[in-house]
Amino acid sequence: MGLWRSGAYGLWPSLGRHCRACQACLRDSFASPRRPNETTGKFPDPIPRSLNSAPAGGPNPAGEVDMRLAGPLRIVALIITMGLTWILVTILLGGPGGGLPRIQQFFTSPENSVTAEPRARKYKCGLPQPCPEEHLAFRIVSGAANVIGPKICLEDKMLMSSVKDNVGRGLNIALVNGVSGELLEARAFDMWAGDVNDLLKFIRPLHEGTLVFVASYDDPATKMNEETRKLFSELGSRNAKELAFRDSWVFVGAKGVQNKSPFEQHVKNSKHTNKYEGWPEALEMEGCIPRRSMAG
Repeated sequence: MGLWRSGAYGLWPSLGRHCRACQACLRDSFASPRRPNETTGKFPDPIPRSLNSAPAGGPNPAGEVDMRLAGPLRIVALIITMGLTWILVTILLGGPGGGLPRIQQFFTSPENSVTAEPRARKYKCGLPQPCPEEHLAFRIVSGAANVIGPKICLEDKMLMSSVKDNVGRGLNIALVNGVSGELLEARAFDMWAGDVNDLLKFIRPLHEGTLVFVASYDDPATKMNEETRKLFSELGSRNAKELAFRDSWVFVGAKGVQNKSPFEQHVKNSKHTNKYEGWPEALEMEGCIPRRSMAG
C-alpha cells in the first residue's frame, strides 16, 4: 500500500506536463485517496458529488445559506430581543403610575376611558364651602350605638373625640367662647349610671354668649330630670323635653338666645326604625354659627 501511494504521487509531475485537464481529476482523486477492497481487490466507485455543491474555492450556489453567517445573526437577534424586552418592561413597570394601571391603559380606548373627577375641596371641619366672615365653622357627629364615639369639631380643631380620649357614654358637651371661638371646657356626663347633679353644676353658671355643643353617645336621657330639660330648652333646644333612652341627639345652643336654635337633630330609639340593634342611626350636623357680639 505504501508503494501505491508513492507511485501515485510520483506520476503527478509527468502527467501534469502532458495534460493540464487531467490535473483537476487527479487532484480530486488524490484529495481523498481510494483504497482497493481487501477481498475483491477492486476500487470502490467514487462518491458522487452533489449537484448543488460548488467546486472547491467556487461561489455558493443560489439559495444556499452561508453557515458562517448563522452565528453572528443569532447573536444580533438575541441582542435586539433583549433590548426590546428591557424597553417594554421599563415602560410598563418603571416610574410612577407603572404596573397594572399602565398595562390597562394599553387595552382601554380613549373613547372608553373615564377622566377622574377632581376631588371636591374641603374647608374647615370638612365643610363643602367656606363660612362667611364673622362665622364659626362646626361639625358634630353623635355616637354610633355604644361602639363609635362622638366628634365635635370647631374651626378645624377637634374639641372632643375618641382619639382625644375625652368622650364617654351619655352627653358630651363642649363650652366655647362665642366671641373668640376658644374652647372653655369639655366634659362627658354619664346619663345611665352617673350623677345628674354633675351636669347641672356644669351648665347652670353659664355666661351670656357662651356656645354649647352637645353630642349624645349610647344613652343621653335616663338620668335627665325636669331641671336639666328646662336648662337645655333655655339654651335653644326644641327636643330636650322629649329626649328618651338611647335616642340620638346633636345640638348647638347658646346662653341668652331669644329663639330656638336652628342647629339641632334628634332621632327616637325605635325597634321598627333603628339602624343598629337597640340604637338608632348616628347623626351628623355641620354649619356656620355667627360670632356673638359679647361674652361675659
